[in-house]
Amino acid sequence: MLLEPKRPWTKVAVLSALYFAQGLPFGFQATALPVYLRQRGVSLTAIGFAGALSAPWMLKALWAPLVDRFGWRTFGRRKSWIAPMQLLLSLSCAAAAVAAPSGSLTALLSLVFVMNLFAATQDIAVDGLAVDLLGPEELGYGNAAQVVGYKLGMLTGGGLLVWASRDIGWEGLFGGMALLCAGVLVLTMVLKEPPATVEGGAGHQKSLREVLASLAAALRLPGAGWLILFIATYKLGEAMVDAMFKPFLVDAHFGVGQIGLWVGTWGLGASIAGSLLGGALASRLGPLPAVGLAAAARSVALLAQWSLAVAGPTANGVIAVSVLEHLAAGALTTAMFAFMMSKVDRRIGATHYTLLASIEVLGKSPAAWASGPIAQVFGYGPLFLVGAVLSVCFLGLLVPLRRLERREMPVAEPS
Repeated sequence: MLLEPKRPWTKVAVLSALYFAQGLPFGFQATALPVYLRQRGVSLTAIGFAGALSAPWMLKALWAPLVDRFGWRTFGRRKSWIAPMQLLLSLSCAAAAVAAPSGSLTALLSLVFVMNLFAATQDIAVDGLAVDLLGPEELGYGNAAQVVGYKLGMLTGGGLLVWASRDIGWEGLFGGMALLCAGVLVLTMVLKEPPATVEGGAGHQKSLREVLASLAAALRLPGAGWLILFIATYKLGEAMVDAMFKPFLVDAHFGVGQIGLWVGTWGLGASIAGSLLGGALASRLGPLPAVGLAAAARSVALLAQWSLAVAGPTANGVIAVSVLEHLAAGALTTAMFAFMMSKVDRRIGATHYTLLASIEVLGKSPAAWASGPIAQVFGYGPLFLVGAVLSVCFLGLLVPLRRLERREMPVAEPS
């Protein structure tokens, strides 16, 4: 018997589970890997450039048209990609379970890259499925499911399993990730995709040339340039600070268990709460006003992280600032993703949304890569201050986007 997600709560549950699997490896990379590398004496510059392991998330737009174009329709246009990627992701996690952390760093980093490749390719198809499933009135809560599911995966892969690795070991950490991915694969196999509709794109199979032509037309629409600049810059400051926050705590002599609990667990728990808040704000106020509110709160949180570097971190201070920053950033991410999805051409949902998501990753990645050399030369305090200032500057881009939205609003006919 197949599961057909028709009601809002079933859509939320299905999307949350699919995004959960994708968040597992990135949670390890973002939260745990910098700690492991720093403990092994890896330089801050190298840790900053280790963010390049997530390159598939930045480049996935290059093969997204293939995901929109090809698929075994009798099995499921999106499932044809989701199921194999989940299987490969589970197998790569299992391979990492036998790669001891004291062994070759090259083997570990290569496996992290491969995990990101499979997860990013799956994400293209899952984003397309979300566009097919969600109506305009469901974007807020649907994108909350997307972000919350992904961050629950990050919390598990970068927080809970790392914290538990003291008892279950390295094999248990990645073995647990492999089993969780396999469990989501079972859900995928019993999932029934939406019925074929031309408008929603679930069943209308465009040629590759048509997909690319539709994407080019979408990028020529009025305001497309402002939209791309907006998406590319909104996380510059946050990415710069986040990349060095864990090494900052290591150098302040906090332990792996403490960092995993405070940042990878409590911090991500606050991020999940923020994501739910962002979804509610986007549904009630509209995606763009929700982005503005969350971005302002995020700027305050980054300034608080800078104050930790200046005044010196304490346990209570780290916990409070981590919770505040993750809460604001979680709300901002959900609101932004809802805003992005509201601008997508549903006929090419996977390709168009993936391009916007890739621009988001491409925009913030250079800041993360540059964070290591900046911290190495100038220290953590100046780096965190630059990140906070960039976050404040981003707020200015809300003005032209708001003007464009007002122009797109229908004018009431006189009675």
